[in-house]
Amino acid sequence: MILVGNAVLSDDIKENFFVCDLEACKGACCVEGDAGAPLEDEETKIIEDIYPIVKDYITEEGRKVIEAQGTWVIDKDGDKGTPTIGDNRECAYALYDERGILKCGIEQAYLDGKISWKKPISCHMYPIRITKYDEFDALNYDRWHICDPACQLGSSLKVPIYKFLKDALIRKYGEAWYEELVKEIEG
Repeated sequence: MILVGNAVLSDDIKENFFVCDLEACKGACCVEGDAGAPLEDEETKIIEDIYPIVKDYITEEGRKVIEAQGTWVIDKDGDKGTPTIGDNRECAYALYDERGILKCGIEQAYLDGKISWKKPISCHMYPIRITKYDEFDALNYDRWHICDPACQLGSSLKVPIYKFLKDALIRKYGEAWYEELVKEIEG
């Protein structure tokens, strides 16, 4: 295990390789699973505030779901998350591009400069999942067969998870924290 600040990270994040391969997986993480994207408490307010802009970036079906259920929901485990279309299918904020790849409507609005928030941190941090405890955060690698192409690409490029997720880790914990993580891992 790696301890940096108030975060405990599994050794998997330094020992395993990962680079998303959207051409291969088609954004399956935005559609597979048993719930929408996990949301932190403060993210629910952000999503409420940006929805009037983001709604122009998502599908009609996604808009209908959000208008019926709200910009965020409580899932079957009692956790906050994004609503999904149908029976836990696509995230309501997802859209297909011209190549059939699922993308994030929130992130597209961000990339277009319409909003200043990229997307839920749980999405940005994937394949790391954060479990919050009173005293610390536990960061663990979430292995999932739909990400096999990302593991293969990461391995061929020799990009460990902590380097692939540099921007997300800095967004969550800060530049100094990330520098300490690199020092801890690389010596």
